Amino acid sequence: MLCYQKDYPRPQFVRREWINLNGIWDFSFDDDNQGEVQSWYEGFHTEKEICVPFTYETKKSNIHDEGVHHFVWYGRRFQAEKEKLSGNKLFLHFEGSDFLTKVWINGQFAGMHEGGYSRFSFDITNLVTDGENLVVVKAEDHLDPQQPRGKQRWVSENFGCWYVQTTGIWKTVWMEYVPEVSLKSVKMTPNLPEGRLELEYTVDCPNPLDGRRLEVEAVVSFEGRLVARTLDGIGKNPTKAFIDLEAAEAENPWGIRTWTPAEPQLYDISFHTRYDGEVCDEVGSYFGMREIRIDGPNILLNGAPLYQRLILDQGYWEETHLTPPDEEALIEDIDKIHALGYNGLRKHQKTEDERFLYWCDVKGMLVWSEAPAAYVYSDRAVELFTREWLDIVKQNYNHPSIITWTPINESWGVPQVETNRSQQHFTEGIYHLTKSIDKYRPVIVNDGWEHTVSDIITLHDYEEKGEVLKKRYTEYKNEILATEVYHSTSKSAFANGFTYKGQPVIISEFGGIAFDSDKEGWGYGNKVNTKEDFLKRFDSITTAIKEIPYVCGYCYTQVTDVQQEVNGLMDIRRNFKVESDKIKEINEKRIAFWRDELR
Repeated sequence: MLCYQKDYPRPQFVRREWINLNGIWDFSFDDDNQGEVQSWYEGFHTEKEICVPFTYETKKSNIHDEGVHHFVWYGRRFQAEKEKLSGNKLFLHFEGSDFLTKVWINGQFAGMHEGGYSRFSFDITNLVTDGENLVVVKAEDHLDPQQPRGKQRWVSENFGCWYVQTTGIWKTVWMEYVPEVSLKSVKMTPNLPEGRLELEYTVDCPNPLDGRRLEVEAVVSFEGRLVARTLDGIGKNPTKAFIDLEAAEAENPWGIRTWTPAEPQLYDISFHTRYDGEVCDEVGSYFGMREIRIDGPNILLNGAPLYQRLILDQGYWEETHLTPPDEEALIEDIDKIHALGYNGLRKHQKTEDERFLYWCDVKGMLVWSEAPAAYVYSDRAVELFTREWLDIVKQNYNHPSIITWTPINESWGVPQVETNRSQQHFTEGIYHLTKSIDKYRPVIVNDGWEHTVSDIITLHDYEEKGEVLKKRYTEYKNEILATEVYHSTSKSAFANGFTYKGQPVIISEFGGIAFDSDKEGWGYGNKVNTKEDFLKRFDSITTAIKEIPYVCGYCYTQVTDVQQEVNGLMDIRRNFKVESDKIKEINEKRIAFWRDELR
């Protein structure tokens, strides 16, 4: 891609100049929460240093303390250039900091953000001076089950499938100089049936136009070949526009290039903001022309039935936990998931580094984007979840690899959703709010069981025996899809008052086979001790799901071992436990029956 810059944190909105603030920062615990009282934001004395963006709980942070510390502080010096501030603003960006983050520049308050998984920025133009400056960050995090926390434990020790907490900065911190008149955001929606790319521009223009023209030029190319060029006047925020790709590609023998897992074709697009005819801001990006929609019991990609072979991906690493060690680690995971024969993944309880989504776009990996869960239901939990989820959807909307939104999983955060109308209303509200931003992608509420309103019906089943699994879903289909309890969890597919309406059905969690002869740990069902036993069970249950006529996909648990869990197809260091080609052969094996065309 023309816009690609290695390590650039937001690869769908690229400017040329940026400053990476990752690296060594001063660091201090503040267990008595005295830092603000003692004005640590003006600078604090410490003998500790931390390697950002790795949290203090991790080995790579240089601290590696897995204990709970509710208040932590960071500080470092950085340079600002007076010449670059002329006609520009200076923004400080955080890709992720958990949970409440406060920022000061040279002792002056810059702003705060609540939420661990959405990104945020501060305009620090008026707080910096020419030369050396000081940034101080306070992060506050608690073992509060009302917070959207994903797989982070909310007690002092790991338990079940919940792991060491993540506190403070855990994604890239960076700065960039942005022109005063600039493109703030662009929402790109591929409309494949109509052959056009729909755009919504938001432009930052602090001064009144006074009769001067404010325009955005969009230039589309494919593999270096100019495809289209448009120029649209900006009258209000947002301003809607479109690019007619069908007309632009009329003479191309291939027509519009479409994005699929097999051929992830992407268009480059650059945006040039013009003020009174002069280009004042340039942003590089890309998009994929693809359509995902529901047609009765089928999920269609670009009009063709799509059978999804997904794997559950929690995105944990041995020495860095939720933070990827580097960009190469993200690429490695995608390549190895492909090597196992999967065409997609369910990013579980985490909003991944946006560079991961970029490489999924480039390499053709389908993505289900899931929200980190809270674990109790309250007014505060509703408010925190809703605000952060809507930010996540808006921030990642433009990625063609994301084909499904999955805001709620297994009734986490809504434990009485089966019968409680208040909790049911919340799930319905989240569904409709998501649809209000994205009317095209399917939305799943709630993944696994006890669905209320949902575009896809997803079921979780960790049955060990393939013949039992197949019999359950073929002989008892009507009972399973009619609010009857369908397996040992004593859960039903639908919450009370909701019924099956012919949606597609996917087994979105299964397997979880524990296999590690040298390590104590757990998975689902009985542990296996040999490769032969593993492959036998994996083949049995995977093939059984493929043989269920009305099921149009599956998601195996999981990519790697994670801390106390040993049910990955790879260990935590990304070593395959079983030869990848053998897993791939089972995943890609065709099953001959009436819906075989979906394979």
